[in-house]
Amino acid sequence: MITHRAQIVDDYHGFKVVDPYRWLEQYQDSEVQQWVEQQNALTQAFLGQVTKKTIREVQDRLAELWDYPRFYLPAKVGQWYFFRKNDGLQNQPVLYRQHGLSGQPCVVLDPNTWSTDGTVALERYVPNEDGSLVAYTVSESGSDRQVIRIRDLNANQDLPELIKWCRFTSIAWVENRGFFYSRFPEPGTVPPEDENNYNQVYWHQLGTDQADDQLIYEQPEDKELGFSPYVTEDKAYLVLTVYRGTDSRNGTYYRELNSTGDFIHLFDEGEAMYTFLGNNGPTFYFLTDLDAPRRRIIAVNLNQPDRSHWQELIPQQSDVIADACLAGGHFVVSLMHHACSKILLYTKAGEHVKEIALPGLGSVSGISGRASHQEFFFGFTSFTYPSQPFRYDFTNHELTPFGEFKWQFNPNDFVVKQVFYSSKDGTKVPMFVMHKQGLALDGSNPTLLYGYGGFNISVTPSFSPYRILWMELGGVFAVANIRGGSEYGEEWHQAGMLGNKQNVFDDFIAAGEWLIEHKYTSNQRLAIFGGSNGGLLVSACMVQRPDLYGAVVCAVPVTDMLRYHKWTVGRYWVPEYGNAEKNPEDFQYLYQYSPIHNAKPADYPATLITTAESDDRVVPAHAYKLTATLQYAQTGTAPILLRAETKAGHGHGKPTTKIIAEQTDIIVFLLKVFGLDS
Repeated sequence: MITHRAQIVDDYHGFKVVDPYRWLEQYQDSEVQQWVEQQNALTQAFLGQVTKKTIREVQDRLAELWDYPRFYLPAKVGQWYFFRKNDGLQNQPVLYRQHGLSGQPCVVLDPNTWSTDGTVALERYVPNEDGSLVAYTVSESGSDRQVIRIRDLNANQDLPELIKWCRFTSIAWVENRGFFYSRFPEPGTVPPEDENNYNQVYWHQLGTDQADDQLIYEQPEDKELGFSPYVTEDKAYLVLTVYRGTDSRNGTYYRELNSTGDFIHLFDEGEAMYTFLGNNGPTFYFLTDLDAPRRRIIAVNLNQPDRSHWQELIPQQSDVIADACLAGGHFVVSLMHHACSKILLYTKAGEHVKEIALPGLGSVSGISGRASHQEFFFGFTSFTYPSQPFRYDFTNHELTPFGEFKWQFNPNDFVVKQVFYSSKDGTKVPMFVMHKQGLALDGSNPTLLYGYGGFNISVTPSFSPYRILWMELGGVFAVANIRGGSEYGEEWHQAGMLGNKQNVFDDFIAAGEWLIEHKYTSNQRLAIFGGSNGGLLVSACMVQRPDLYGAVVCAVPVTDMLRYHKWTVGRYWVPEYGNAEKNPEDFQYLYQYSPIHNAKPADYPATLITTAESDDRVVPAHAYKLTATLQYAQTGTAPILLRAETKAGHGHGKPTTKIIAEQTDIIVFLLKVFGLDS
C-alpha cells in the first residue's frame, strides 16, 4: 500500500529535512482514520492466510497459559493486608483486603465491573493509615490520564469527590484527614502544548471539592519539573521528589509536615539519583548513584546536611544495587549480578547480616515493607517461573510464599542459559537464551530476539506466556542486555544514551550475529521484537541491517527522533535522547539513526508494527509514519503491516482479552513468515 506523500520540508540548523507523512500525525482526522482502517484490513488479510485451526490452537493455548492466579505485591496497612490478584483470565486484577495473614480476603475494588470490555483499569491505590480508606486512580482505554477516587471501606462505597487532571500522580495520606497529590493544570488554563507541564502539589481535604484543594508547591519558572509527594512514616516530614522528565538525576525537597513555610532544598535535580528510603528523626536515608555509578546507601542528617557530614552506610559494590527498602530495622537490598537478582540484609548501621536464598535464578520485582514492621514482601520471577510474592518474617527468619502456585506448563521442559558476546567495540554483553530441551543447533530454529536498551531500565528475567508458547512451538527466545539499561549501573546507561545511542544498536545487531554464528538460527529465521524505546531499537536495527533479519515485530515504537518531543509527554525523554530542534549537536546524531529518516530503498524483512489509538505516551503517529515510510521504501516482497488497536494505550491497564488477541496475532504472523503455519 502506497501512502500519499506531501511536500513538507523542515530546516534544522541549516539542514533541510523532508517530512512527507506529516499529515499522519493528525491521527484524529477522518482521512488518517480511513488510512488506518485500510492498513488494519491488509494486516488481517495477511494473518487470515493462516488456517483457522492454527489460529484457534494458538489462541486457545495462550489462554490456557494465561489462566493462572497472579498475585501482586502485598502492602500491610494497620492490621490489614492489601493486594491485587487476577484469578487467571480476568481482564483486570481485583484489589482485596484481608485482616491479618490468615484473614478472609474481601474485594475492595473490582475494575472488571467498571466496563463491559475491561478497558477501564485501576492504576494505583494508596490506603490511609488505618486501612479504612483508599485513594485510587482510574485510567480508561490505556491512557496515562487518570482521575482519583476515594473509597470508604467501612461503608463500602466511594466518597463523592473526584480529582482530575492527574498523570503519573503520587498520593500521600495524613491519617484520615486527606492527602497530598500531584497534578497538572486544568485544560484551558494553559496553552495546549503546556498541559503536561507546570506540575503542582496540592492538599485534598477529605469531604471537600477539588476546587477547594490547597496548592502546596509549584515552580512555574521551571515548567518542566515534576513533583512526587511522600509523608515520612513518623509523620514528621513532607518530602518532595523533584524530577525532570525521565532523567534519573532527581532532587529532594522537604519541610516539616505541619509547617506552612518554604521547602528546604536538600538536593537539587540534575546532579544524581536520590531515592528516599526512610528516616530516623532528622536522619534521612537515601539510595544514590552520586560518586557511585553502581549505587550506594547514605545517611544525611538534616541538621548537618553538608556532604562532609554524610555517612556512607552501604558502599558501592561490584554488583549494582537495583532496589532497597527500610523494613524491620534493616536495609533490604536487591543486588543485580549479570542481570539476575539476589537479596541481602544489612543493619541500619550498614553491617551485612545475611543473604536470603531465592527460589532460583531470576529477578526480584519490587520490595514492600515499613521500618516499623517485622516483615517485608518481595516479588520473584524468572523466564520459567511466574511472578510470585514472598514474605520474609524477621521474627523467625522464615521465607514463605504469599498466595498460590498454579500454572499450565512444566518448567523442566525448557533450558535457560546465559551467554556473553562481544559487541562491535569489544564490549562484553550478556544475553539469555532459552528453548525446549533437546534443541538441535543446526541453524534452522525460528528465533525471537528481544531488547530494550534505554532509560536506565534493566531487562531481567521475567515470565510471559507467549514466550512459553513460542518455545513449545520449537522456537528459541533470546534477551540481550544491551547498553542503555542499568544492568551494570549508570555507566552502562550513559553508554547507550544521547550521542552514544548507536552503541545500543550495535549491541543488538551483534546479538543477532552471535545467534546465527552459533547455529541457533539463520538470518531467514531470526526475528527481532521490541516495544516503546525497544520499538525504536528494532526499527533502527532493521533499517541499518535489513539483511540480518527474517521478521520484525515493532510495538508502540518511537521512530521520529526529530519531532518526538512535540507530542504529549515526549519532552520527558529529552534527557535520554536529546532535542534536534534546539541543539545542532543533538540533531546530528538523532538524524543519523532516526528510523523514518534512514529508511532507504531496500529489501526489508516482513514487519509487523503495532500501536493503539489511545496511546498518549508514544503517540500512534510514530507507528503510522514508520509504516508508510517502510512501505514506500520496500523493494522486496515481504509485507510491511500495521496493527492499530482500539480502546488501548501504551500497554498498562490493557485487558487480558486484548493481550491474548495481540499475542495471538504476533505468533501467527511469525508462523506465517517462517512457513510454520502448515
